Amino acid sequence: MLGKRWVVQLLCVLVSLFMAVPIYLIALAAFTSREALNQFPLPLLPTSLSSETMGTFLRSTGIVGGLINSVTIGLSTVVLALAIGLPAGYALARHAFRGKDVYQLGLLLTRALPIVVLSVPLGRTFLDLGLYDTSYGVTLLHTALALPTTILITSAIFLGVSHEQEEAAMIFGATPLAAFVRVVLPQALPGIAASALFTFVLSWNEVLGASILTLGRRTLPAQLLATLADSPLAFRFAGGLALVLPALIFILIVRRYLLNMWGTTLR
Repeated sequence: MLGKRWVVQLLCVLVSLFMAVPIYLIALAAFTSREALNQFPLPLLPTSLSSETMGTFLRSTGIVGGLINSVTIGLSTVVLALAIGLPAGYALARHAFRGKDVYQLGLLLTRALPIVVLSVPLGRTFLDLGLYDTSYGVTLLHTALALPTTILITSAIFLGVSHEQEEAAMIFGATPLAAFVRVVLPQALPGIAASALFTFVLSWNEVLGASILTLGRRTLPAQLLATLADSPLAFRFAGGLALVLPALIFILIVRRYLLNMWGTTLR
């Protein structure tokens, strides 16, 4: 039993290293001077640290604006997706209705359609509605992309919350809404945190839709896609770090909350 535990721990360490080493190398290259970056072989420890490349990158046209747009759109997408997805997931978990399985399959199939197929009708529709080149338009698109997984994740977590506890709260005088808020919602918070994490990362990494629907108000990934193709190597590393770091910060915040609350979820 002890040997099995050590094997599991070793695998966890290897997986963590597999994910952390590329991030470390990108960060090291982003804060290495340009002269040292052109050396071969490159040292694995920081020896020529410099903020010149990162500072120049952040001062480049459209970078700070794209960063603000990405954070704003990502957080707005989380709020909107949860506002729509939580009631839908609760309905799937608590109520049986005709076509329920077909509905859930349809949710999954919406993710099977490549967004590039919808690029022309999306652009035309958003132009007609006056939403082209706006943060609202990109938020709506990202919400539509995130809703299927939001609904299915929250539905699965609501299934793990005992329906009898909810009924007991209503027997003692709580309204259905109060029973949901005071009994169901606290136990479902880990699943909601996981759904929020997935939604934010999906919105943060999505680049094709933002490139199609915006010109002047692009998200950071869309801005980098347009500008870094012909940029020097140092700027590409700086762009890679700028893409990874905010998403990592959000993941760490939600992960901490997720782990603290996971023990309250009924299995």
